Amino acid sequence: MNEHNSTFFAAISRMKYIDRWALMRNSRNENLCEHSMEVAMIAHALCVIGNTRFGKDLDANRAAIIGLYHDAAEIITGDMPTPVKYYSEDIKDAYKKVEAVAESKLLNKLPSDMRPTYESIFRAQDGEEYLRRLVKAADKISALIKCIDEERSGNVEFHTAKESTQNIINQISYDLPEVDVFMKEFIPSYGKTLDELS
Repeated sequence: MNEHNSTFFAAISRMKYIDRWALMRNSRNENLCEHSMEVAMIAHALCVIGNTRFGKDLDANRAAIIGLYHDAAEIITGDMPTPVKYYSEDIKDAYKKVEAVAESKLLNKLPSDMRPTYESIFRAQDGEEYLRRLVKAADKISALIKCIDEERSGNVEFHTAKESTQNIINQISYDLPEVDVFMKEFIPSYGKTLDELS
């Protein structure tokens, strides 16, 4: 690759063309760019909650940047619907391998001197297991928010997805107290009208 003509950010900018929830009837489509921004914002907030409420020393900025790029491989793979992705362990493992190859293809679009920095964002580093779990939790919270928005607009298509996502969040909040706080303090206002928020 010509180091003076890197295609990495041009490829990343294509996240806005990847629609999520492909198997569902949507009242409003959500693209990967929107979702990634929301995950980054929530992951940052979860770390701030951890630091201010629970005396932790979490790197909120790092969580945000991991959130921004957490689904970047989907530029190459597309969005795999959750029921398909987690249908069996074999499919789940195979998809992880496909994702790893896609991530490598993206990283190879970077100039070699910049690659290690982005590799550390795409791939978990030692000692940041908890941080990565918070980013995954933020991903689930973002999915729940989409379900809330769809239900609020009268779309019953997302009812089952909302229930199953809520159950997953309930399970992970047992040992991620930041998630419990976010759910109790911030989620109730989602789905309200602009007048209600004012």
